[in-house]
Amino acid sequence: MGDVVSFFLLCTVHQIVSLTGINFSTRSIIGFVELTILPQKDNIRHVRLNAKQCRIYKVSLNASLEAPFQYFDPTLEVSQGATKNQYDLETFSECHLSGCNLVDPDLNGGELNIKIPSEAYALDYIGINKPLKIQVEFSLVEPQGGIHFVIPENPLQNCEVSGEGAASAAGGSASATPSPASTVSLAERGAHMYTCGHENSSRLWFPCIDTLSELCTWKLEFTVDESMTAVSCGDLVETVYTHDMKRKTFHYVVDTPTAAPNIALVVGPFEIYVDPNMHEVTHFCLPHLLPVLKATVRWVHETFEFMETVLNSRFPYTNYKQVFVDEAYTDHTCFSSLSILSTTLLHSSAVVDQVYETRKIGAHALACQYYGCFITTEKWSDLWLRKGISRYLAGLFVKKFFGNNEYRQMIHQQMEQVIKYEEKYGGIILDSSVPPKSTVPAGARGEAHREVQIQENPFAFPPSNVNTCSPEYLEIMALKSHLSIRMLENRIGAQQLLQVLNKQLSLATTASQTKNNPAAWDNMVLNTSTFSKSIFMVTGKDMNVFFDQWIRSGGHARFHMEFVFNMKRNTVEMQINQDAASQGMRGIRKYVGPLTVAVQELDGWFSYTFPIENIHSKHDITCHSKSRRNKKKKIPLCNNEEVDMDLSAMDDSPVLWIRIDPDMQLVRSLDIQQPDFQWQYQLRHERDVTAQSEAARALERFPSLASRKALIDMIEDEKCFYRVRGLATHCLAKVANSMASNSDGPPPLLMIFKKMFGSFAASHIIKQNDFSNLQSYFLQKELPVAMAKLRNVQGICPPEVLKFLLDLFKYNDNSKSNFSDNYYRAALVDALGETVTPVVSMVQNELGSSITADSLSPDTKAILEEVTRYLNLEKLLPSYKYTVTLSCLKTLRKLQKQGHLPSSPILFKDYGKYGQFIDVRLSALECFVDHVRMEGNFKDISHLLNLVETDPDPYVRHKICRFMIENPPFDRARHHRNDKPELVERLWNFMNSGFWYDSRLRCDIVDLYFELYGRKMPVCIPLPELAALQPKKVDKPKGSANREKKSSFIIPKAEKRKMEEIIRPDAIPAEFAHALPPVNREMVAADIPDYFSMDDPEPGPSHHVGQPAKKSHLEVENAAVELAAGSAELSLETKEKHHKHRREKKSKKEKKKHKKEKKSKSKEHKKKHKKEKKHTSEDQMHSSSVMGSSGAHSKMMPGGMTDGGQALSSDSSTPSTGNSPIHSTM
Repeated sequence: MGDVVSFFLLCTVHQIVSLTGINFSTRSIIGFVELTILPQKDNIRHVRLNAKQCRIYKVSLNASLEAPFQYFDPTLEVSQGATKNQYDLETFSECHLSGCNLVDPDLNGGELNIKIPSEAYALDYIGINKPLKIQVEFSLVEPQGGIHFVIPENPLQNCEVSGEGAASAAGGSASATPSPASTVSLAERGAHMYTCGHENSSRLWFPCIDTLSELCTWKLEFTVDESMTAVSCGDLVETVYTHDMKRKTFHYVVDTPTAAPNIALVVGPFEIYVDPNMHEVTHFCLPHLLPVLKATVRWVHETFEFMETVLNSRFPYTNYKQVFVDEAYTDHTCFSSLSILSTTLLHSSAVVDQVYETRKIGAHALACQYYGCFITTEKWSDLWLRKGISRYLAGLFVKKFFGNNEYRQMIHQQMEQVIKYEEKYGGIILDSSVPPKSTVPAGARGEAHREVQIQENPFAFPPSNVNTCSPEYLEIMALKSHLSIRMLENRIGAQQLLQVLNKQLSLATTASQTKNNPAAWDNMVLNTSTFSKSIFMVTGKDMNVFFDQWIRSGGHARFHMEFVFNMKRNTVEMQINQDAASQGMRGIRKYVGPLTVAVQELDGWFSYTFPIENIHSKHDITCHSKSRRNKKKKIPLCNNEEVDMDLSAMDDSPVLWIRIDPDMQLVRSLDIQQPDFQWQYQLRHERDVTAQSEAARALERFPSLASRKALIDMIEDEKCFYRVRGLATHCLAKVANSMASNSDGPPPLLMIFKKMFGSFAASHIIKQNDFSNLQSYFLQKELPVAMAKLRNVQGICPPEVLKFLLDLFKYNDNSKSNFSDNYYRAALVDALGETVTPVVSMVQNELGSSITADSLSPDTKAILEEVTRYLNLEKLLPSYKYTVTLSCLKTLRKLQKQGHLPSSPILFKDYGKYGQFIDVRLSALECFVDHVRMEGNFKDISHLLNLVETDPDPYVRHKICRFMIENPPFDRARHHRNDKPELVERLWNFMNSGFWYDSRLRCDIVDLYFELYGRKMPVCIPLPELAALQPKKVDKPKGSANREKKSSFIIPKAEKRKMEEIIRPDAIPAEFAHALPPVNREMVAADIPDYFSMDDPEPGPSHHVGQPAKKSHLEVENAAVELAAGSAELSLETKEKHHKHRREKKSKKEKKKHKKEKKSKSKEHKKKHKKEKKHTSEDQMHSSSVMGSSGAHSKMMPGGMTDGGQALSSDSSTPSTGNSPIHSTM
C-alpha cells in the first residue's frame, strides 16, 4: 500500500523554475526545477512527475541526497509491435487511452518515476506534512513541441551569395566570411520563442505535476541575451545583469496558487507598451508593429471595467500582460496573468472587419483569466465549466458593446455548428465521469419523466481523456458548453447566475490569500458537483435534473411542427413531432420537458409553454383575435411596437406566424411548416434577427413574386440588421434563379446596387467609397457576391452582371475614404469567381483541343486578366493580411475546376511554401487540397504529408490536416487510385509514434485516418485469411498465357461470310478527306492539360497524340484475364474445378468433332464406291468442286496468308503468330 502514493497525498506548495541557458542558435535550453511537496503519509516510496522530451541529468532530495529515477513514456509508441493486420482505430484507441492514462497525474501517472532512497528515512526527510524538496536538473535540445522558436532568415544572406557570384563572374574574389556590417543580429531579425501546447503541455519544457487541480506558488527565473525580454506569469520582481552586461536574468514571482499548465514563457526583442488607461496592463509586440498595436489595444481597459462590473469582483491578479507573437499555436492562449496572441490579430484604425474578431478574442482571453486560470477545474470531465463560463462572459461583452442582434446571431451560429457536428459524428457528453441518474419519482412529469439510456461512444476516439480527443470535438464541446451555460441562465435567471459566479470568485480570492495551505486552495478548483451545490445554495433550485439531461447526456433535440387553423373553434391545432429521435438518427435524442411556443396574432404577440412528453405531441391554442383580411390595422409586436401590415395575403386564420423556442433555451434544430405568406410577414415585421434569418432561408423554397418583393424590401430597409440584409441578398439570388424562366427585365440585385451605390449621373458608375456607414459598407461587400450567383435560363451568369462587375473594378475609388477597401476589393474578386460556369469549358473538352490564351472565351479572358492584375498588384502594394491575394487564389482554383484553365497545382505549391504570410499559405494549401481531391495523384498527397511532418509552423500543420479531413483525397472504400497501402503505413506511423510531442496533431491524424478508412482495417490492406488463400505467382515463359488463351479460341461454324474491309485513318478516301478534321501530328504531350491525363496518376510512356497506341484483341483479352486472376481472391479448389470444367467441355467438343469427321469420311467412301464405274471427267468435276470450297474458306481471312504462314486477326491490325487459332483451324 505504501509503494505508490497518489498525488492527492502529495501536495505541492511551491515550485522554482530556472532556465539559464536559452540559446536561439542551437535551439536549446538548460534548466533546473525545485518542487516543495508535503507528503500526507510517512511511508512513500515513489514520486511521479511529468516530463516529456527532457534530458534528465540529476534528481536530488533536499539538495543533498541524490535519488534514482526511471523514465517511461508509453505515448512515444502507442501500439507497440502492431502489424499491418492491426491497423484499425479500435485497437489504436484502446492503446492510446491506456497510454495517456498511465502518464495522467490525476490518475497517479507520470513519465518520470523518482524512487525515495532508504537514506531519506534515515535522515528524517520523510514525514507527514513535512516539506520535501525535489531538485531536477535537465536540458532541452531542439524541442519538437512545447516550445516554438521563430528565427527568421538573415535578410543579407542572399545578398552576400549574389555578391560572391557577381565577383566570381567578374574574375575577382569575394571574402568567405561576411563583414560585421553585413551581419544582422537575432534581435534585429525579430527572433523570438514562446511556450505552447495542447491543453496540459507544460511537461514538454520543464518537469512538473502537469494537472489543473494541483496548485502551488511559483518563482520563475529566466536568463536571456541583453537584447531580449523575457515575459512570464506573475510579478516581475527584478532584472539582474551579468558582469559583462551581455546577459540578464528576469525574476518573476507568482503568489497566487497556480497550476503548472497555466505557466508560460515568451522571449524576444519586444517593444513594450504600457496601457495609458490602466497601468497594470502591459502589451508586447515584435519590432516595427507598435503603431498597429496601439490601435488594436486601445479598448482593453473597457473590457476590464466591464468584467469587474458584471462579476462584481476585481481582477484576480496584480497585472496583466498581452504578448503578440508570430507563428502562434492558436489565435490566443491564456495563462496566469498572461495571454499569448497571434500577430494576425493586430490591425490599424483604417481596418473595419478585423475589429470585431480581435475584440471578441481579446474579451474571451480576459474572461479566461477569471475562469480557466484563477479558478481551474478538477478533472478533464469538468472542462466544460471553464470553457463554457469564459465564453459566456465573453458573450455578455459582445452583447454589451456590439448589440443584442450581434449576440443573438452569434448564439444562432454556434448552435448550428453544434447541431451539424453532432448529426455527423454523434452526441457530445459534456461530463462523462458520472452517468445520469435513472431513478424517476412516481408520477413525475416534465424533465424528470424521461428514459435515461447509457450512450455508447459514437466517436472514433475515447473522449474521456483530453489528449485523445479530436481538436474539432474540443472546439464544438466548448461551443456546446457555452450554450449549456446559457440554458442554465434561462432556468435560474441571469442575475442569479452572476451571483453564483461571484460567490465562486469570492471564495477563490479568500483561499488564494492563504499561504502554504493546500487544503484551503480547494475553493479555487471547480467541478460539476460543487458547481451544482453552489447553485442550490445561492438560488435554492435543484438543477440535478438539468445536469443529467444536458450535461451528462449527449445529443440535441429536433422538432418538426405543423399546424392547421380550426375556424369553427377559432383555435390553432398544432402538432410537434420528434420522429428523428424515434428513428435513432445520429446525434438526436428525445427531449422531455417544457417548450416555449410564440404566436404572433393580429391582436398581439402571445407566448405559451407546453410540456413535451412523447414523440408526437398535440396542442390546441385558442386565438385571441379573428381574421381581418380586408381591414388595415396596426399590429402590436413582441417589443410593443405597432406597425401597419397589408393583410390581403392572409387566409381565414388570424395567425401571422408561429415560432418555437424563440429565446434559444434549448440546443435544438427546427423544421416549421407554414405557408409562404407567413414567412413573408415574419421576415418583414419580426424584430428578432434569428427569426428573420430563418424566414429568409425558408423563402428559398417558395420562389414567387411576393417572396422576391419581401426579400427586396428587407435589403433596402436601413433599420434591418446588416447581417440579415446580407443573408437576404443570397436568398434573393436563389429565388431569382428559380424564377429565371418567368422573369423579364434586369436582375433585381443589379438594380438594388445601382440604386444604393451608383452615381446620380450614371448609375452604372459607382460612387466614391464612403465607408463611414458600416451597415452600408457590409451590404456593399455582399451585394456583388450575391449578384454573381445569378443565372439565366441557360445556366450561365447574365452578361450584364459580368460587365457590371468588371466596371466595379474599373471605377473603384477609395481616395477619399478613411477606411481601407481591401476587404471590398477581395469581395469583388470573389464575385468574379462566382460567375464562372463550366459551359464553355465542356465544349472545349469535347473537341479535345488544348487550353490556350486564344481558346478562352471573352468573358473568361476578362476575368482572368482582372484576377491576374490584382494578384500582381498585391506584390507591389500588398493589402492588409493579403486579403485580395486569398480571393485571387480561390478564384483561380474555381477557374481550374470548371475547366477554363489547366488544372495545375504549381501556383498553390509556391504560395503555400514557408515564408509566405500565414493566411496566404492556408488559402493556397486549401486550394491545393481541393486539387488533390479532384485531379491529384499520390505524389501530391505525399507533398501534403511532408508539410504536415516537417513544416516549421505548428498551426499550418494542424490546418493542413483539417483541410484534408473536410475535403479528403478520396472517399472511403471506393478503391481509389490513391488508396494505397503506403498511405496507410505512413498515416499509421504518424499517429502511432510520429507526433508524440503534439497531442493536437496526433489526434488530427486520427481524424484523417477515420475519414479515409473508418474504424476497421483499411480495405487496401488484404485480410490475412484472404492473403493466405491467394495463389502464388508462377513464372511462365513469355507468351505462354497468350498461347493458352489462343488455343481455347474456336471460330464457330456456319458463319461463312465475306468480311468487311477495315477503314484505317491512313487510308481515308479522297472524296471524304475534307469532311474529317485534320489530325494534329505535331502536338506533343506537354501541350495537353493535366486533367486530360488525370486517370493515370503515375507517369508512363507517352504515346503520340495523333497516333494512339493500339492493342490487339488478344492482348486486351489476355490483359483482362491476368488482371482478373491477380485481383480475384479465389481458392485453389475453386480454380481446379474451373479448369476441370474447361477440360471436360473441350474434350466433349473434340469427341463430337471426331464423330462428325468419321461419319463424313464413311459417306464419302460409299459415294466413291458407287461411282467407281463412272466416267473420269465426272470424277474430275467432283474434285474441282471440293477445291473451290476450300478456296472460299480461305477468303474469310481479311489479309490472306502471309509468306511466313501468318494471318491477320479480324479484330486486330497486327499479325498473329504461327499458333493462331485461325491458322490452326485451317
